[in-house]
Amino acid sequence: MSTGLAALATGFRGFARYLGGVMGADAYTKYVEYHRAAGHTEPPLSEREFWRDRTDRQDSNPQGRCC
Repeated sequence: MSTGLAALATGFRGFARYLGGVMGADAYTKYVEYHRAAGHTEPPLSEREFWRDRTDRQDSNPQGRCC
């Protein structure tokens, strides 16, 4: 029974990670990973600055959004 629950929990975590990716919840993590991999010398934006910038860019250029 415990292996079935473990498999169910693993499946649920995978689905939650997928859904978070579709919804953009992991955008800041991806930004920080890209920033480090690109070798930028300045520090990355804070999470608050990142989301503010992203929201401002979406508001000024609302392509591909339903609302």
